[in-house]
Parts: sequence; C-alpha cells; structure tokens
Amino acid sequence: MSASSNTPLTDSAPHNRYDRMEWAGAFGDLGTLIPFIAAYIGVLKMNPFGVLFAFGVCMLVCGLYYKTPFPVQPMKAIGAVAALQAVQTAVVTPAAVYSATLVTGVIWLLLGVTGLVSRVARLVPPPVIIGIVFGLGFGFMLQGVTMMQTDWLIAVIGGSGTLLLMGNKKIPAMFVLLAFGAAVGVVQNPELLTALALSNIGFHLPTFALTDLSWNQFFVGAVLLALPQIPLTLGNAVIAIKEENNRLFPHRPVTERSVSISTGFMNLFSASVGGVPMCHGAGGMAGHIAFGARTGGAVVILGTVLLVLAFFFSDSVEVLFKLFPTAVLGVILFLTGAQLALGSSVFPVDRGARVVVLLTAALCMWNVGAGFVVGVVLHHLQQRGRMRM
Repeated sequence: MSASSNTPLTDSAPHNRYDRMEWAGAFGDLGTLIPFIAAYIGVLKMNPFGVLFAFGVCMLVCGLYYKTPFPVQPMKAIGAVAALQAVQTAVVTPAAVYSATLVTGVIWLLLGVTGLVSRVARLVPPPVIIGIVFGLGFGFMLQGVTMMQTDWLIAVIGGSGTLLLMGNKKIPAMFVLLAFGAAVGVVQNPELLTALALSNIGFHLPTFALTDLSWNQFFVGAVLLALPQIPLTLGNAVIAIKEENNRLFPHRPVTERSVSISTGFMNLFSASVGGVPMCHGAGGMAGHIAFGARTGGAVVILGTVLLVLAFFFSDSVEVLFKLFPTAVLGVILFLTGAQLALGSSVFPVDRGARVVVLLTAALCMWNVGAGFVVGVVLHHLQQRGRMRM
C-alpha cells in the first residue's frame, strides 16, 4: 500500500493508462458498489439498466476529465435508508429515489456555481479533515470485518492471498481475488451458473425516468432522503476527496467548487435516466489506488464495463453480482479502509488538535455528518481554551 505516504504517486500530469494495473485498480471499489447496486435492484426493484447506465456514463466522463482515479460512488446514507426502508413515515419507492437524486443534483450544482461550497469548506479546520478521512478508513475496515464474518475461512484465504500479491506488477491482486471469489460463488451456489447460462442477452436503451413523479414521493425523496445526506457528502465527497486527490496528484488539483459542480451534474443526469444518488467518495479513490490504479484509466475501464452490462446484460446483473461472496467483498472493503486510514496517519503535533482528530474520527465511524459538525465545534472550543484534555 505504497500510497499511504504523503509522496505524490506520479511526478507529472498523467495521461490515462489502460494497462493491467489500471484494470485491476478499476475493480477496487466493488466492496461498496456491488452491495448498494444489488440493494437498489433487488430490494427497491429499480430498473437495472438505469442504475448501471448512469454509473457507467458518469465514470467514463470523470475518468476522461480528471485523469486521476477519481471515483463515482453511490451516496451511502441515502442508499442505506432506501434499501432498509428506514423512513418510518413513508414507503421509499424508485420514484422517491429519482426525486432524491434530482434534488441532490440541484443542491450541489447551486452550491458549486455560487461558490458557497468553497466558503463552507474553508471553515473546516485541518484536524477535522484528518479526522474525517481517518474515521472513514476505520469505518470501512469495520464494515469489511462485518462482511467477512459471513465466512471467515473464505475471508482469510482471500485476504492472505491478496496481501501477498499487493504491489505485484505482474500478477494484479484484484484479478486473483475476483477469480477466487467467482470460483467460491460457483462452488457454493452451482445453480448460479445455470441461471447465467439461461440469461438472455438483450439490447436496452435509456428512457426518461421523471415522468411519473408524485408530490408525495418528491417530498419523501427531497426531505427524508436528500437533505440528511448533505453533511456527509460535504465531509466525505467534497472536502475529503479534494484533500486526497490533491495530496496524491498535486499536478491534477481539484477544488471544492469543481467537485460540487461535478456532483450536481452527475445527479441531474442520473435522475433523468433512472439512476441513483452519486458522489465522489474518498474511499472510492483509496480502493482504486490500493489495487494498482494511478490514472483515470481505471475509472474509464469500470465505467465501460458497467455500460456493457447495462446495454446487454441488465436482466442478469443481479445473478452476476451473486457470484461474489459477501466475505470476498468484505476483504476489498477492509483493504480499501486501510489504504484510506494510512493516508491520514500524519497527526498534528499539538495535543488539543490530536484530540479533535480522534474524536472526529470516532464519530465519523458512525456518522460522517455528525463527526463533521462535532469536530468543527470541538476545534473552536479547543482554540478558545474551553476544552482541555
């Protein structure tokens, strides 16, 4: 995991590469991508084509534009609430998800165009930013451990083999891990092969998804899904990703404003074609980098794969995802978290600032929005001498 230091990963502005390491790094974000996509399709019965098509196009554009492993991920708070139907006062439907995606796009586009997001981001002190990244890393690791508990033997074999191959330029660790996972999936569920063999290959085209929105579902999407996600997105998918990208790729810098505008456009497009809320999560970049990605080629590759699945295999994608055991996805998520946490390992010298980092990180393992708010408050209390530890 060579990206853990503060040393830039490349020395000059990169051109996208598409070699074996970029291919391996392309799949470094599957630990979060597959569970959320599977939940949207399997639980909420959303159209697989719309979900995959939106992700594919956005990844393709981001990889070509940013030219770094700039990720496109599902928004986790919205995804978790929607999949678990954790809104006690209403039922979350695909139309509510489209509404949440639309409102999310409008909010972040306005914050970016007006420059408000940069002003807010400048109010966030460095110890809080370090705490957010550190907490996200450990949160991913804990979530990975939870997923690995479904089959410890498979997790230990897959994790050990992956660690031995990490950094190997000839045999990308991700390819071996995915092949191992698929083989285990077939052995444990041989009926999956039959289901895949019987799947029809059909060509699909996008349709406009916002024709049947009701005011009730718009309210559910806007108020109960989109608005609670804002603090989490600001901390993880605007501030943290900007810090990670500029630390590792200083020759391809981004600003909070550009990330906010990008998030806005992605979600407006996603809403129109039946996709889900998306962001540029810092964990996604860590996942791509951990398995070998160094340019935007990895994101282009993953986007292209998702587009192929969307256009030709939408009807069988749910079966395809089941090939990869939860324990194997947990290994990916655990190593992604380790990569992210290691990148934030330079703690402040001041004891008070270290306390802010640790408390922010601890809260971010539970809820990034809460950690962000409490971290800022603690920092100002510490600066005024009202908090001594």
